[in-house]
Amino acid sequence: MKILVTGGAGFIGSHLTDRLVVDGHDVTVLDNFSTGARSNLVHLENSPQVQIIEGSILDVQLINQLVLKSEYVFHLAAAVGVFNIVNHPLDSLVTNIKGTENVLEAALANLTPVFVTSSSEVYGKNISDSLSESDDRILGSPTTLRWSYSEAKAIDESLAFAYWVERKLPTRIVRFFNTVGPRQLGNYGMVVPRLIKFALANEPLTIYGTGNQTRCFAHVLDAIDAVVSVAFDEKTIGRVINIGNNFEISINDLAKRIIDQTNSKSQISYISYVDAYGDGFEDMERRVPNLTLIRSLTGWSPKRDLTSMIDDIICELQPLSK
Repeated sequence: MKILVTGGAGFIGSHLTDRLVVDGHDVTVLDNFSTGARSNLVHLENSPQVQIIEGSILDVQLINQLVLKSEYVFHLAAAVGVFNIVNHPLDSLVTNIKGTENVLEAALANLTPVFVTSSSEVYGKNISDSLSESDDRILGSPTTLRWSYSEAKAIDESLAFAYWVERKLPTRIVRFFNTVGPRQLGNYGMVVPRLIKFALANEPLTIYGTGNQTRCFAHVLDAIDAVVSVAFDEKTIGRVINIGNNFEISINDLAKRIIDQTNSKSQISYISYVDAYGDGFEDMERRVPNLTLIRSLTGWSPKRDLTSMIDDIICELQPLSK
């Protein structure tokens, strides 16, 4: 197929591009390289299957041209990262909402299928044992800008679902839960690569808050397997589907595991959310995905454990630490 991947130079987008090329597709990558990196695609620059275009999803004319030439669209381009969202809320809202609307509207001309990537952030402060796709969202005040990403992703989902219900545009929506692996940057608040980078340098591992908050981490290659299983299955059209791993670990225990696996001399230190992010920041105590729906629809389940996730990031970062 001829496939467009917006945000295809990003962490998840570049791994998806790799997989689509291996599977025999011709891929056009659109990225403005604000958080994505050209280095993520350097091995594909001379591939006859890949075209890399620098541009924005806010460029309506460009989006229309690229979508018109495509048979399928994976929409991953977005403003990402807690630090980025808190520091640039307006740009993030416009990019995430208007950009998605541009992609969906362009796809409507030929009813080109669109795969929309959302986030577990939509659940907000819901700390249920196992978050299902239909569970309620629990958010703080709209003036707490930390939740603007959650709001934007929820609107993206509503837009995609409405285009399916009202216009019969084939859309699929997935919510990623804390995806980690090679090519992920710690610059925007991504906890695993940030902690590993400091552990390799034997520098203090700084934890925000108490460290008792828990997360479930999924390897990016597992996530890509899930994406492909959802993207080309007729049963998944018009659905919202969780992608993640339901092994839960506290940030404190994560830091200890990273120190052990890197044989680091690092110590663990703590700073408050106020010092890290500014006044009014809120976080969630836990976030655990329910994976029943994706298993029932596609048979997918995660295969890689946390040890392998940490090892893969170590292998990528270790040469940089020497």
